[in-house]
Amino acid sequence: MKLRGEIRTGKNDFSFWMKKLSSFYTQKTGMNFFPGTLNVHLLDHKYYFPEDCIRLEKEEYGGIVSVSMIECRILEKDAYILRTDSDTEKHGHSPEQILEIATDTKLRDEFSLKDGDIVEVEVNAGAITKI
Repeated sequence: MKLRGEIRTGKNDFSFWMKKLSSFYTQKTGMNFFPGTLNVHLLDHKYYFPEDCIRLEKEEYGGIVSVSMIECRILEKDAYILRTDSDTEKHGHSPEQILEIATDTKLRDEFSLKDGDIVEVEVNAGAITKI
């Protein structure tokens, strides 16, 4: 399924934790993530992770927040959507409206992306609902 969304600036929360926990993310996904995510705000849907998604449990790294991960593709590039269990409202939107995309490069630089650009994200699992 394809999800359409608008690129927006995030709060830079994930970059710190991606650096600190890089070995855990690499072990779980097989990908060495660039420390930061591309925030994509879905235009007219909410996306819900499948129950069998990849998980980094807080107990695994001695933290307080677990993270769900699901494979995706953006701009013909393999990537992952990351979502922490503690996500609630972000910028006035529910976490199901926001995709935090992680991959091995800085997508903004590689594809000259800027806030307001519209992108499509392909996922093979999960559920969507219309807003």
